[in-house]
Amino acid sequence: MTAATAEDQRARERVKLSIDRASAIFAEKNIRFTDLRRKVFEEIASTHASVGAYEVLDRLAKKGTRLAPISIYRALDALLEAGVVHRLESKNAYFACRQLHKPRTGKRPMFLSCEKCGAVQEVDGDEIFTAIDAAAHGAKFEPRVRFAEVSGTCHECAARRQS
Repeated sequence: MTAATAEDQRARERVKLSIDRASAIFAEKNIRFTDLRRKVFEEIASTHASVGAYEVLDRLAKKGTRLAPISIYRALDALLEAGVVHRLESKNAYFACRQLHKPRTGKRPMFLSCEKCGAVQEVDGDEIFTAIDAAAHGAKFEPRVRFAEVSGTCHECAARRQS
């Protein structure tokens, strides 16, 4: 087996595990994980980058599933509600929750988005949110922030730049 084939196999296994976990989360929340929601989630989970709704629409169309944009947005709303995808506000793009394989902790995520390759990482942002909450409380302000985004360069792109 070549390295590329092995990597493809690992990617397929990762996506399958993500779909299985997403299905379980939908069941826990008593939300239907319809075929369309599953297809949209699979397209999003199959990449490390964030993808826009129209990109998902195009990917599904290339696989023979032609839909109206509103159908994609409704599926995305359900995926967001279940917490299996997140939305990068700055890009109006979506990515699969990177923590699906871990038990839910209730901690708030921080998203690290690479400006070079588009990869998105999800890390614990509790300390940042504690500071935000304290500053807001001191100003008698009630924040709505659910996550934080940080743009920059991932480790792999930084290493390529150094080479």
